[in-house]
Amino acid sequence: MLVYHSSDCCFSTPDVIHSREALDFGKGFYVTSLKEQAEKYAGRFLKIGKDAYMHIFEYTPDPDLSIKKFESYDEEWLDFVCNCRKGGDVYKMYDIIEGGVANDKVFQTVDLYTAGIYNKEQALQNLLFEKPNHQLCFTTQKAIDNCLRLLELKKFNHG
Repeated sequence: MLVYHSSDCCFSTPDVIHSREALDFGKGFYVTSLKEQAEKYAGRFLKIGKDAYMHIFEYTPDPDLSIKKFESYDEEWLDFVCNCRKGGDVYKMYDIIEGGVANDKVFQTVDLYTAGIYNKEQALQNLLFEKPNHQLCFTTQKAIDNCLRLLELKKFNHG
């Protein structure tokens, strides 16, 4: 399967060391199978005057790795994402985590839930109507090394 990663820098070998903390599925290297999603993310760098690159990888799952897959924005997904965004380490149980992205609309629901404005039932009701996007988070270097192979690097031009 082809997967995409957009960034403001180019590299030949991804790693987990340079990842940010407290993201949807914790610290890791994120990719998506949705090319349009990666292109949109690249546009965020261009808008602030930075370079933007899209890395295109071949993803081959390794059955020996621990992989967690979320099929929908359900209670398990909500609890997991809230734990990770608060700096929790539940993501460390897995080599790869796959599921929906907390995009702007979904993030607002998650944010209102974590702030105590929505209870869990209200948050889940809002999420029920959202169609999940797609992301894979590689939380270990072993997962990156075993499953991803860089095929192409594309630079986006300003303007």
